[in-house]
Amino acid sequence: MSTLQTLLENVRSAITEIDVDAARAALERGATPVDVREASETAEGHLDGALLIPRGLLELRIEEAVPDRSRELVLYCGGGTRSAFAAATLAALGYTNVRSLAGGFAAWKQQGLRFSVPRTLTAEQTSRYSRHLLIPEVGEAGQRRLLDSKVLLVGAGGLGSPAAYYLAAAGVGTLGVIDSDVVDRSNLQRQILHTEDRIGVAKVVSAKRTIEALNPDCLVNAHEVRLTADNVVDLFSGYDVIVDGGDNFATRYLVNDACVHLGIPSVTGSVYRFEGQVTVVKPGEGPCYRCLYPEPPPPELAPACHEAGVLGVVPGTIGLIQATEVLKLLLGVGTPLIGRLIVYDALDQRFRELKLARDPGCRVCGESATFAGFERYDEFCGG
Repeated sequence: MSTLQTLLENVRSAITEIDVDAARAALERGATPVDVREASETAEGHLDGALLIPRGLLELRIEEAVPDRSRELVLYCGGGTRSAFAAATLAALGYTNVRSLAGGFAAWKQQGLRFSVPRTLTAEQTSRYSRHLLIPEVGEAGQRRLLDSKVLLVGAGGLGSPAAYYLAAAGVGTLGVIDSDVVDRSNLQRQILHTEDRIGVAKVVSAKRTIEALNPDCLVNAHEVRLTADNVVDLFSGYDVIVDGGDNFATRYLVNDACVHLGIPSVTGSVYRFEGQVTVVKPGEGPCYRCLYPEPPPPELAPACHEAGVLGVVPGTIGLIQATEVLKLLLGVGTPLIGRLIVYDALDQRFRELKLARDPGCRVCGESATFAGFERYDEFCGG
């Protein structure tokens, strides 16, 4: 009858074990660390960039986390036993480049090598985000990532309101809000961040009050300014994702060009009466806004909401889709709307998807594009 020791010896003879020095070299050349310990153990620290997949869930989660079975993986646990069994399991699943760290995390720490100590959720946060923690694609590691994330909303209006509300509720740790306008009674039909008693108050001030009342975990940076070519780089720098809720082409072009220049993904939405659109621009991975609209239409063909009107719930639908795309980008899950445009028709209650191609000759993201500064967009878009 086999003992645990015999079984472990058989497993170790069938896998590749490496010491700390070899593991460090593998990570430096791009291998992915996989921590198979329990959450209570990883809370004390883990290797930088490690995938946190407990041994008991490895078979269920590894294929989604690492679809490429040829990727080099360095598995580790507390002392090297569980990772050895995990390496054998991955080999049985068809992974061909798997290593187990002998001595595990304990050996790594003993050599004084760098590791990360994750944020620990408080009891209140564990309760608040309990439904997120149940989702394998989010879990505690994903929730910590959201709490550490920074998202900037351009506009605290019809699109920015629902997007900000749900991003705050989801636990995004820092929300920036740019808007130079004040709350008007005509806003309240769709801009759910604001209330009757705040008419005349700066929208960013009103937004900050609402968001922080909803979730004290969320820090709100209120930028009561008009977005311009002169301040866009300073305002956007340091944020992980930009939510474009602008209502004019001048703003959309400026947001697009700045995000491509800075390498920051943006989620762009727009609404018109009963219709809305959403797409994601991720520099280097798909088309930008100018690939879709190289030149703006005449102003009379693209009226703003105050000129054409909008059904109040439509910005809510589009803003929630924008918030969903932001969370997917931050968590690294799902298939973002990169190279895809969602078109929503509220009257027919129908969604359509259009495929978008990158323009190799695009003057902003094209193969030979060079940054020569931002255009004066109000003039470019006819004011």
